[in-house]
Amino acid sequence: MRFWILFAFVLFQATTVVSQDVNPSTIDIVRDKWGVPHIYAKTDAAVAYGLAWANSEDDFKTIQQGFLAGKAMLGSYSGKSGATVDYIVQLLQCRKIVEERYEKDIAPDYKRVLEGYAAGINAYAKAYPKEVFLKKIFPVTPKDMLTYSVLQLAISSGADKALREITSGTIPLATQFASGGSNAYAFNSKMTEDGNVYLAINSHQPLEGPVAWYEAHLASEEGWNILGALFPGAPSILHGCNENLGWAHTVNYPDKLDVYQLELNPQNKTQYKFDGQWEQLKTTRIKLRVKIAGLKIGVKKNIWESNYGPTLVTDKGAFAIRTGALMEIRALEQWYRMNKAKNFSEFKMALSMLAIPGYNIVYADRYDTIFHISNGKIPIRNQRYEWKNTLPGNTSETLWREFHSLG
Repeated sequence: MRFWILFAFVLFQATTVVSQDVNPSTIDIVRDKWGVPHIYAKTDAAVAYGLAWANSEDDFKTIQQGFLAGKAMLGSYSGKSGATVDYIVQLLQCRKIVEERYEKDIAPDYKRVLEGYAAGINAYAKAYPKEVFLKKIFPVTPKDMLTYSVLQLAISSGADKALREITSGTIPLATQFASGGSNAYAFNSKMTEDGNVYLAINSHQPLEGPVAWYEAHLASEEGWNILGALFPGAPSILHGCNENLGWAHTVNYPDKLDVYQLELNPQNKTQYKFDGQWEQLKTTRIKLRVKIAGLKIGVKKNIWESNYGPTLVTDKGAFAIRTGALMEIRALEQWYRMNKAKNFSEFKMALSMLAIPGYNIVYADRYDTIFHISNGKIPIRNQRYEWKNTLPGNTSETLWREFHSLG
């Protein structure tokens, strides 16, 4: 049995318009017998607003936890474990890259989608204040959304694992990657008895939490029509199918992150050698808020940065990490372009953005095209070095700056 849920917000007057592209009274959310939301609106921005509202109805808790992490405020809610995440967010400078790149890197049409989603989240929080964890989370902004996505993709690229190994003194000489992951396959018509094209998506994710799949159908009058799954807080489908094509993601294991050991100055531990010269570590003092026994305690910490990127100073020395995931903010936009692709040429054009730092992509379309790529934002590295080892952090020969193209 299907039923319609029309937006009837008591907090808005009938004439309220959230932005140029979003009028909540024109958005329809249809939930099927399984509770999956089918969201219909004139514009993509309005659909994003409806997605934010529907996802909040079902899992506002997880969405808030994500934005708390992105805003480096999780310690104020969940205590010491949350403060550790807050430290990582600031060490990785997730917000800094968003602030630097937002205006020049994010396309105007996608900014409207982000603004629509943020407006939906904020409207839900205003309508249901008792469900809000911390008032300071709101209003959520597009930059908050992108900051959280940068954090997630840095973690999926191995940043958290590298930081744990550095701080525990167990950073290995070489990284051994696990072989587990999800499954996907595609068959074109030549390989099927009924002559149809098939795509199977068998993603192995937990049933709840920040990386649990949330199913939705998004349909606008601007050509966005896709059924699939996303993580809580994401403003578009991450894998699924539209009327012309579909794709699946599984985990892949390219070498996406490098760890460098810096050569510190014996006379001044805040300096490191780089191409024969002593460079100064950039030091920033940050303040974490930690919830302890109902009280919020301020804790001050240092974070460091070198030419290579975020840097940790430990008893074992100083180590820096470098990954393409911390140099890019357009991953969510790339998924949006993949959502709206009408054929393989448009889909491959979206892939050429190289904004999603990893994951296998298995693709199939109605035109009998199937495709697979082990996707990644892979640096162009100097082949004189063994890149799975901890690298010397004293030379520009190991400081890569460019990436391989899609080909």
